[in-house]
Amino acid sequence: MSTILLVDDDVDSLWLLQILLVDRGYQVLRAEGGASALDKAAQCLPDLIVTDWNMPGMDGIALCERLKCYPALAQIPVVMASGRVPPENKSTLWNVFLSKPVDMGALGAAIDSLLAKRLSGPQIHINVASPPISRWQPIPSKLWV
Repeated sequence: MSTILLVDDDVDSLWLLQILLVDRGYQVLRAEGGASALDKAAQCLPDLIVTDWNMPGMDGIALCERLKCYPALAQIPVVMASGRVPPENKSTLWNVFLSKPVDMGALGAAIDSLLAKRLSGPQIHINVASPPISRWQPIPSKLWV
């Protein structure tokens, strides 16, 4: 079951989207702003994020910019929704832009398509250096050869 993080400052919109997506078989997490969404994304690593653009504090664009700063979060597909016209110079921050009011059929199709691509595509593995050996950690026998 795929996990979707919904981000919006309008609680009614969050509940409506949650009901629709749970009915489609998705697990749904909710965040009422960009900062909260960034924390939840870091903790839960959702399969997809649906966010509103216009939010107080950290808006949807700032959220997308912050997500791209973290390798583990940068690969999460994002659906941006807004009543405003998207800026061309920021269009690489999200995968799909939907105008509000959001057509639920278009949202469902976008989510299904992005998740299918993510789950069937090549998995990107991030190489992270091993932590340095602690003086309290046993030394592997290979080092003594």
